[in-house]
Formats: sequence, structure tokens, C-alpha cells
Amino acid sequence: MSDEIADEAPKCSAKGCRTAALWVLAWNNPKLHTPERRKTWLACDEHREHLSQFLDVRGFLKDVVPLAEWEPAADH
Repeated sequence: MSDEIADEAPKCSAKGCRTAALWVLAWNNPKLHTPERRKTWLACDEHREHLSQFLDVRGFLKDVVPLAEWEPAADH
């Protein structure tokens, strides 16, 4: 597999992690975003809990969904 193809696969959002993402963490910062807006971080199995806790303690985490099942909201 070429590096170009490998770079196309979604990667974990944890700092320094290059592992394939398996999870979508949907979040929003109510001080910056409208209630319906969802920002996303991607996570591998190893970092899913850590990233989820980081967002949750700040009140930002809205949902954790397997990447294969993630359906982003349609743009209006």
C-alpha cells in the first residue's frame, strides 16, 4: 500500500496517534456553537475513552458513534 492511500484513511484525533479511527465523538462548545452544530473528533479504540472524558468533563460531548455508522448532518 502506498503512503498516499494510507493517508486517506481517517486517523485518530489524539495527539501523535496515527492509528485508524473507529469512533466519531460528536461535540459542541455552547459558548461558541449553536445547539445543533456538531464538531467531530475521531478516535481509535485506545483513545476513545480518554478523548470522551476530556470532552465530557467540559460539558461538550454530545454523542459517541462507530465511524461506520456516522451520518453527518446535512448542510442547509
